[in-house]
Amino acid sequence: MTKNIPAFIARTQFGQILDRVANGNERFVVTKKGEAKAIILGVEDFLQATGETPVSLSALQQQAKKSGANKLTLEEIEKEIDAVRKAPKKEYATSRSV
Repeated sequence: MTKNIPAFIARTQFGQILDRVANGNERFVVTKKGEAKAIILGVEDFLQATGETPVSLSALQQQAKKSGANKLTLEEIEKEIDAVRKAPKKEYATSRSV
């Protein structure tokens, strides 16, 4: 199901929109001054529409499988993000370069 949404609402409710496209198979046409500017849709929806997996996404999926990250729950992912945000900047810079 496709819905039109003004850009200012998309900006303020982006997290909710992401949940809806990922879990509810919804699509959003983002408008600005009444003119369509972008479309937000889930990854699976995009892949079905295009018929091919982008190389960058394929590489990320393989890396996630190797590290086990593809099996993390949303809560575990949020904990990891919080830990990185709370870590001192030096530690964060070091862990990113690895």
